[in-house]
Amino acid sequence: MPDLADGETTEMQGSGKNPYQLKNVGGVYSCNCPAWRNQSVPIEKRTCKHLCKLRGDAAEEARIETALPAKPAKPEGAAEVEELPILLAHVWSDDYDPTNWWMSEKLDGVRAYWDGKQFLSRKNNIFYAPEWFTEGLPAHPLDGELWLARKQFDRTSGIVRRQDKPEIWKELKYLVFDAPDARGPFEDRMKFLADGVASWKTKFVALHEHEVCTGFDHLLTELDRVTDLGGEGLMLRKPGSQYERARSTTLLKVKKFLDTEAVVLGYEAGLGRHKGRVGALMARLGNGKEFKVGTGLKDKERENPPAVGSVINVKYQELTKDGIPRFPVYVGLRPDGNPNAAPPTRKTTVVTPVADAPGSPKPKPVPVPVSTPTPVPNGDPTMAATPKRYFEFVDGDSRKFWEIWMDGAVVTTSWGKIGTAGQTKPKTFADEAKAKKEYDKLLAEKTGKGYSEKPRPA
Repeated sequence: MPDLADGETTEMQGSGKNPYQLKNVGGVYSCNCPAWRNQSVPIEKRTCKHLCKLRGDAAEEARIETALPAKPAKPEGAAEVEELPILLAHVWSDDYDPTNWWMSEKLDGVRAYWDGKQFLSRKNNIFYAPEWFTEGLPAHPLDGELWLARKQFDRTSGIVRRQDKPEIWKELKYLVFDAPDARGPFEDRMKFLADGVASWKTKFVALHEHEVCTGFDHLLTELDRVTDLGGEGLMLRKPGSQYERARSTTLLKVKKFLDTEAVVLGYEAGLGRHKGRVGALMARLGNGKEFKVGTGLKDKERENPPAVGSVINVKYQELTKDGIPRFPVYVGLRPDGNPNAAPPTRKTTVVTPVADAPGSPKPKPVPVPVSTPTPVPNGDPTMAATPKRYFEFVDGDSRKFWEIWMDGAVVTTSWGKIGTAGQTKPKTFADEAKAKKEYDKLLAEKTGKGYSEKPRPA
């Protein structure tokens, strides 16, 4: 009877248009068919007709009967502790200037707390690492991540969840990024770790690398480099910060930025050191949503900002539920501007840029009415919205809905349990053609997984 080797994947055609993927990750078998995904038992206890067809009924029955772990195990005397008190991060926003913060790659592994005797998860469950993996580790606590490689979270998770201490732990490393009980600020704690790591004498442990961030440009450049390599993003650690056993703004995670274009509507007056020049650009997306962007503007751009009606590039982390860019960062002017966004259609108050001639007096900001610009030659580039299409998937106890619609270059999906409000996520693309391609792709995927179109509930 055929089987899957550890890490191997195969496909099997089911009743849908697209074949199902069957995997073996660290001894945990899976299939992306609805019957496997929608079971309420732990993943190591799941099976389906496709796995039975591949491996045989007897082999699947034997695997399920002996599968470990059936239930996560708590450390002795800590059954009531549901979650470890460890330092957790907030999401970075432009409220925090990253200059001089410690910057490191955000690892896509499994967070692991070494309590001096064993590895524990955030949920205070034991990770059963082999003795040869932990041999030599210090008796004091360490905070870090069990990591295999970029884009290998599923395999890492499959390995550390097992209780039989398999040899495949040799693929992992424990990357340490803090010493919770060491005294002093972050810099002192990292020196404490650097002084001690050589004495641990283990090839499975290393210190995670940090570097000083020199500013927004450095942050964005490093974020692009890491994500281009397949990494998740970055972490920022405030200099001089203590180890707090709670979620703290001294530790920030930086997600990958998305790109979009917008039309400049006007300017917002600067405050503080930017008083007398532009503080932020007022802009509009192709979906008609208006927002402001001040982060990323250099001093010379605040004194001589992009003209009203010009097209700019903006980076952002995600769209809010209202379709507004979250944490937008100005990238630059689009000189080729055939904008994928509507031109301004209302009067907007602007701040007159400050003259930059040497020795010339700085004029006070003067409100100036902005007239509606001449429409672009190919007409209003704002694109018409498509109607919402509503789908349902019902299989046993699973009752889910999914809907999709497109508004210009923005594709929005909504999903959740039938009868609930669910979640909504918009995604902006460079142009309508790319948005339509994604729209068609998502439709094909959902219908291939058994979703059926239904009249939308009132």
